[in-house]
Formats: sequence, structure tokens, C-alpha cells
Amino acid sequence: MFLAINLLLVAILCAFGVLREMRRKNFIGVAFAGASLLVFGWFSIMTILGGGA
Repeated sequence: MFLAINLLLVAILCAFGVLREMRRKNFIGVAFAGASLLVFGWFSIMTILGGGA
């Protein structure tokens, strides 16, 4: 469960990064933060649904 919580916290920070980079109009930053958000969000949700270790 610790892993799922940490992954979720990283995904939340990535969401803030996406918003910040959108305000700065840094589209490469938006792309990298968005990709990180998708990956870490997916891993956290699947870890929680899969029972987590």
C-alpha cells in the first residue's frame, strides 16, 4: 500500500507540474509532465486495484 500511496503523490505533483508549465507556455514541459502523470497515475490506480504490496 505504501507503493500505491507514493505513486499517487507523484502523480498529483505531476498534475501540478502540467498546470504550471501550461501557464508558462512550455509545451515540452507539458508533454513530459503529462506523460509522467499518465504513467504514475496508471501505476498507482492499478496497484490499488490489484491489491498492492
